[in-house]
Amino acid sequence: MTTDLVSVRYLVDDVEAAVRFYTGNLGFVVRSSVLPAFADVVRGNLRLLLSGPASSAGRPMPDGTTPAPGGWNRIHLIVSDIDAEVDRLRAAGIRFRGDVVTGPGGRQIVFDDPAGNPVELFQPAAR
Repeated sequence: MTTDLVSVRYLVDDVEAAVRFYTGNLGFVVRSSVLPAFADVVRGNLRLLLSGPASSAGRPMPDGTTPAPGGWNRIHLIVSDIDAEVDRLRAAGIRFRGDVVTGPGGRQIVFDDPAGNPVELFQPAAR
């Protein structure tokens, strides 16, 4: 099976809050939803599966461990003007984990969605 979409699953505490965050701040659109358990949002070729505690992905593992949001693995969104995006998101009340970091490949910054899942903005270096 092939698809033009790349899918990433994020566990979230509140699916409706996550949908508002991704659609209102980052240009995603809702593809489908079964609230309050699950929503499927897309931006370009990225399909983000937002799975709440009531979804099948939120069910405890056989050892009792409950899946939870957060960590450092993240979606990576390419932007053309990282400074403008940071200013826009700060004005919307989004807090960043640190400052913009510059490296050989470009500039990046990380912030969290409402459930604590990280999102990276990346501006490639001029070539």
